Amino acid sequence: MSIARMLGITYPIIQGAMAQIAYAELAAAVSNAGGLGVIASGGMSADRLREEIHKCKSLTAKPFGVNLMLMALNRDELAQLVIDEGVKVVTTGAGSPKNYVAMWKTAGIVVIPVVPSVQIARKMEALGVDAIVAEGTEAGGHVGETTTMVLVPQVADAVAIPVIAAGGIADGRGAAAAFALGAQGVQVGTRFLATIECPAHEQFKQAVIAAQDGDTLVTGRSLGIPVRSIKNRMTLEYMRLETGGAGKEELEALAMGSLGLAVRDGDTENGSVMAGQIAGLVREITTVQEVITSMFAEAKTVGRKVYKMTDDVHTGALY
Repeated sequence: MSIARMLGITYPIIQGAMAQIAYAELAAAVSNAGGLGVIASGGMSADRLREEIHKCKSLTAKPFGVNLMLMALNRDELAQLVIDEGVKVVTTGAGSPKNYVAMWKTAGIVVIPVVPSVQIARKMEALGVDAIVAEGTEAGGHVGETTTMVLVPQVADAVAIPVIAAGGIADGRGAAAAFALGAQGVQVGTRFLATIECPAHEQFKQAVIAAQDGDTLVTGRSLGIPVRSIKNRMTLEYMRLETGGAGKEELEALAMGSLGLAVRDGDTENGSVMAGQIAGLVREITTVQEVITSMFAEAKTVGRKVYKMTDDVHTGALY
């Protein structure tokens, strides 16, 4: 079954679960545009997540999902909440969903973990999940070590369930490349930051638009929690302390509350502007609808061009 049919969506695109950004308004906008919007539950209480789910239902009649960060202390409560609220799709990160897959599947929920490696993808398939998001290190926020172009085809070869590519995808060229690598769909985060419906502060959006190809860095590797963000005063200071051997407490104190500082207050120097390397390709603020329709129109054009190029190779027209 195709990922679009499995999820009941028009376009095979999932909106990335960006903590403190992917609330009901953004998720509903993506779902209304034909993709799968996802509410990011990171940092939420059960009551707050319930409120966001209800709000999303009031804004769209189309399918949407909830992302659960499985390192959260209230993960058991949230895992039950998505069942109680009739959520149709759950994506997971920051931990294994092994304790919840059976109960979610019994409730008819489509389960899609985000993974950074082939080994973990195989483990997730063995648990009985429905699909895999293979996320490369180009992505914003919490990242693994392997690039998308390397990771996706290896995961696609390793598992029999649908694979969704993530990390470094912002337009139709990236989507077409993901399909060529064996993915059935794409997960996109950074491109949705620069949309009208995104609730992040305008300064946050402008920081994404202003970023160039080399303007992100990964902090937190020494703590085992690598995070990709746009370079600024805070991240450069974090990197200086980290490379100098600073301890966990000092680093955590510097980063505490930094995402909210950037997202809500627009402090893009002292806050954490989590974004992927593809931010260098994001040049304007548009609607979510424009992002999705233009992406797949371009992907179709690129696909035809690639087909012609391979056909020309077969006939010798390139020589």
